Amino acid sequence: MKRPLATLALSTMLAGCAGLASLNQASQPTELFVLTPKSTFDPGLPKLRDQIVVETPTATASVNTDQIAVQPTPLQVQYLPDARWVDRAPLIVQALLIESFENSGKVPAVGSSTIGLRADYLIVTDIREFQATVPVGALSEALQIDVRLNIKIIDAFTDRIIGSRSFEEFVASPTDAAPDVAGAFDEALGDTMRDAVEWSIRQIARHARGR
Repeated sequence: MKRPLATLALSTMLAGCAGLASLNQASQPTELFVLTPKSTFDPGLPKLRDQIVVETPTATASVNTDQIAVQPTPLQVQYLPDARWVDRAPLIVQALLIESFENSGKVPAVGSSTIGLRADYLIVTDIREFQATVPVGALSEALQIDVRLNIKIIDAFTDRIIGSRSFEEFVASPTDAAPDVAGAFDEALGDTMRDAVEWSIRQIARHARGR
């Protein structure tokens, strides 16, 4: 009877070690990545006297997450392992758009609706693309980052859309390593936001003159 009991005890210990190893593996730290606002703009932009509220962007469930999306095929979505954004993508884009408008130096006041700012104009954003894709026929680990934002400007007094336009940028990531992918996302989003902010300021200035 002693031998079976010893075998059972050894088996239990091994099972416990295996469970501990799995636990340790599962608790490996996840890399967190931030994105940056745009700070350089056309110095010839008109200066506004209107206040702007940037609404929380809308996005599909695959993007409305803190995970970094990768599409190996047009119909499949996966996520980079052990890497995440510091917040959900729509909240990151909203915060960076607000800071980018501020960095333009052309807007007297800009913020989100949560701070109670009285808006003259609303910026409504739909995140249409925010993922890495595998280029067709790619023979290496390179990925292509696709960022596309649809921007609508709404006159807060009339609730009318005064402008709508999409902005898209593609940037190649040299590898599928998380730091390279995050860097390419930062470049693509930065270029997209610069174009969106400059266009929005010009549209608002043109509309405000016609009031």
